[in-house]
Amino acid sequence: MPSSELAPPPTRTTAAVAVRGVSKVYPQKRRGQAPGAPAVDAIDLMVNPGEIYGLLGPNGAGKSTMVRMIATLLEPTAGEIRVCGHSVVTQRRAVRARLGVALGGERSVYWKLTARQNLEFFSALHGIPRRAAEQRIMEALHQVRLAAHADEHIERWSTGMRQRLVLARAILDDPEVLLLDEPSSGLDPRAADTLHELIGGFRERGRTILLTTHDMTEADLLSDRVGIIDGGRLVGEGTPAELKASIGGQQMVRARVQVRGAAEALLSELRSAVRVQTRPVIAAPDVVDLTLVSQGNEDLVRVLVSAAGRLHAQVLSLEQGAVTLREVFLALTGRGLGESDA
Repeated sequence: MPSSELAPPPTRTTAAVAVRGVSKVYPQKRRGQAPGAPAVDAIDLMVNPGEIYGLLGPNGAGKSTMVRMIATLLEPTAGEIRVCGHSVVTQRRAVRARLGVALGGERSVYWKLTARQNLEFFSALHGIPRRAAEQRIMEALHQVRLAAHADEHIERWSTGMRQRLVLARAILDDPEVLLLDEPSSGLDPRAADTLHELIGGFRERGRTILLTTHDMTEADLLSDRVGIIDGGRLVGEGTPAELKASIGGQQMVRARVQVRGAAEALLSELRSAVRVQTRPVIAAPDVVDLTLVSQGNEDLVRVLVSAAGRLHAQVLSLEQGAVTLREVFLALTGRGLGESDA
């Protein structure tokens, strides 16, 4: 065993996860090809002990690559990652002993086995003694509300139940840090709510959680702090409240407007009073989607309707509410979470 594996345990003040200047560039498949753009590009972030940190971004933003590097499944091209003070490159065994990882969703368990048989298999991989494993398996199943179903074959289960079993597998070895990659992907609202309650319960038991998501509501609901990742870069970070405040308002209006050739004049008038984000409607060239964000105590509906009336534009639809992480993402990246750079 390398001497680095015998490093003393970190102090309690050590960050649960520390990422410094980390980049990941995947090699090209064909010999002689130039390297592609970094999947992760010079990211710095820190996850504090006992918090839920949400890494929010669209598919392809680099979220899963980041999690796999933290989990020691990929090696960074540059930079350093430490988990509870241990390097993911030189102290992999120490890192893995402190991590519970749920990657790949419900397909990462064996459908032809019972819940208990699945966890017996994974506890053996963890090196948990057989007698201790029996108790840990039932404790884990109890925590995810599946103890009554321990001896059922999971191929008969719902997607939500299988996803909860994935969480049970992740907590088998009582880890300090949980890495959850898109934990509620594909779940119906009720199953997602149950999963969110379980994740909150893990934090109450003292675990640190880093989760990736493209669901802004999930990030807002669960996370103590959120990092917004786009194109491999961390473009924003803070508590949900801090991120919303950073774009200069607490109220917003989303509207679809038929501009009748007056788009530039309408936007100019609106921007003199409020913050405006705009997106054309491709199927209707004379129609735009607008998001207005208050900069003070403006009546956003009145501002929009008055400007549209003066310029003979027509408001086709309108929705009013509080600023969400959607508006933050739009402000930081210039596009919606599901849109490409094209």
